[in-house]
Amino acid sequence: MIGVNKVILVGNVGKNPDVVTFPSEGAAPVKKASFPLATTETRRSRDNERVEITEWHSVVCWRGLADVAERILTKGAQVYIEGRLQSRTWEDKEGNKRHVTEVVADNLLLLSNRQRNDDNAAHNNPLMDILNADTEPLGDLPF
Repeated sequence: MIGVNKVILVGNVGKNPDVVTFPSEGAAPVKKASFPLATTETRRSRDNERVEITEWHSVVCWRGLADVAERILTKGAQVYIEGRLQSRTWEDKEGNKRHVTEVVADNLLLLSNRQRNDDNAAHNNPLMDILNADTEPLGDLPF
């Protein structure tokens, strides 16, 4: 039987990504970025009052996607995440058994970036730097 493990989330980054680089023998080091993501759903209660329900997800990005997450994600940014669920179990230092389920991201798309309300916010955005970068003129194109 074939199974499908696919997750699509749209939510807000709970804090700036935590980035760890693991050394690798004879190859480039491997980078991991992890961050919490909040998804909020609005429902109506029995009293017809609007109720917001927020669910928190642990998201992990590896290698090149970790580089992207480190450069563009900030707390409060709205992001689209596509990936898969992965569960891990381990023992902590005190011998307690721990269990976590994470979303391992395969794709990440920044939808908005809620930055600090200072005048330098646009200057600290790597995407804006790319979009505003001076490029060489293309000259006469044959088409």
